[in-house]
Amino acid sequence: MVSLLIDGVLAIDAGSITSSLSLEEQKKIKALLLTHQHYDHVRDIPALGMSLFLGGAAIRVYSIPPALDALARHFFNSEIYTDFRRKPEDKPTLSLAALEPNKAVTIEGYTVLAVPVKHGVPTVGYQVTAADGKSVFYTGDTGPGLAECWHRVSPQLLIIEVTSSDRYAGWAGESGHLAPSLLKQELVSFEKLNGYIPPVVAIHMSPNLEEEIAVELAAVAEALDCSITLAKEGMEINI
Repeated sequence: MVSLLIDGVLAIDAGSITSSLSLEEQKKIKALLLTHQHYDHVRDIPALGMSLFLGGAAIRVYSIPPALDALARHFFNSEIYTDFRRKPEDKPTLSLAALEPNKAVTIEGYTVLAVPVKHGVPTVGYQVTAADGKSVFYTGDTGPGLAECWHRVSPQLLIIEVTSSDRYAGWAGESGHLAPSLLKQELVSFEKLNGYIPPVVAIHMSPNLEEEIAVELAAVAEALDCSITLAKEGMEINI
């Protein structure tokens, strides 16, 4: 259940926002970026809506149209949960904003670039650049074949999914995910295009495979002479 939080105000994905943050921390979030509509990335949106509604706060949710359309059909329909796009009437708690892939926009003072990646449904990763030039790229869920993506980003930190160990690399690639050997190929591609490999944080790991993934990622880091860190709940990173 994935969520990232940048500087306390810009959230990316909502798999664990309300389970990880206090009510006061939730109220400080000004914008939410969604990579795609799969449940483990959107689970906490209804609960976040309730938290903000009761706290008198509001938030704008950004994503590509297919993800927003799926949310409108399945979450924001007053059947599963309250439609906070319409409550309160004078200032809705949640509002939706569509993003155009490969077009940079300014959101809450950050330059945000949504870049298409390879997954089972339309999905984008996000490069987020602060006013001081510091940048991070989070792929969201992705499979192999990111050369076109690498042409468009140049982050100081790469957060990338590694869902399975190499025992399941075939399944991972076919379903739009990565394993350590597949990540290695993508990092080699990144370096060829950009001339460097940024520090890498691996995320979205299957818990029962995490020990295998850790061993295999250590081998990848050694082979490529780069830094690969496994994400963990509550991790804080300074760039």
